[in-house]
Amino acid sequence: MNAVKTKSAKKKRLISNIAAHTFLTILATIWVFPIFWIILTSFRKEPGSYVTSFFPKNFTFDNYINLFTNTHILNFPRMFMNTLIIAFFSCIISIFFVLSVAYVMSRLRFKLRKPLMNVAMILGLFPGFMSMIAVYYILKTLGLSEGAMIRVALVLVYSSGSGLGFFVAKGFFDTIPRALDEAAYIDGATKWQVFTKITIPLSKPIIVYTAITAFLAPWLDFIFAKVIVRANSQYYTVALGLWKMLEKEYIDVWYTSFAAGAVCVSIPIAILFVFIQKFYADGMSGAVKG
Repeated sequence: MNAVKTKSAKKKRLISNIAAHTFLTILATIWVFPIFWIILTSFRKEPGSYVTSFFPKNFTFDNYINLFTNTHILNFPRMFMNTLIIAFFSCIISIFFVLSVAYVMSRLRFKLRKPLMNVAMILGLFPGFMSMIAVYYILKTLGLSEGAMIRVALVLVYSSGSGLGFFVAKGFFDTIPRALDEAAYIDGATKWQVFTKITIPLSKPIIVYTAITAFLAPWLDFIFAKVIVRANSQYYTVALGLWKMLEKEYIDVWYTSFAAGAVCVSIPIAILFVFIQKFYADGMSGAVKG
């Protein structure tokens, strides 16, 4: 009788596993399909956005060559550099803001600590683009909406409010034993020394996680970039440049180059994730435990 029950249980488990793997395979296929399609399109020789077959009839590298050499109308290399510069400085400033606020909320105790955390959580419920009109007029008043100052404006937009996203880093800091801080205080260390020489060296996973999220925000953002940059094409980011390629006056010529640009934009991010995914996972697990 027990053998029959065991056999029945194994059969049910097998059926359940097959169903689960089939479902996950379908989801993975749906997720990978757009990526596969955009890569194929980036090598397609036939111009325009309308074709009669899914697979390209002829393959070529001209779309990538055109993307980086045809700079008279849409200067993709300059857009790429603009985005890289903005993302780099935004990332550096955001890391400092996030880690500083997270350390204060994790280690220090003061009267308004919990109210401030509650306010930060409530503000985080609202999407940032709700304030974009007000932000634009503030930047315009400060003279940051024209010329080379547009890059400075975008760096300020992406990094100034980053401190509100301290919750994940705070959760990680909570997992670091306070005994280390107390021992350092006994030896005469200041709070700044404890933060820079003890907490930061032990927080490599959360620093990597913060760096990734801070870098991706300006790299992928379209709304704020569009509002602030407007028609100043020399300061376009890659998001604006790729969007411009799909406008009706450019789409027939630039559509396949748009696909090539999408692939080029995703490659650095993919490489970044592959090399530091371990730290990213560790940072998230530490935050959950906190």
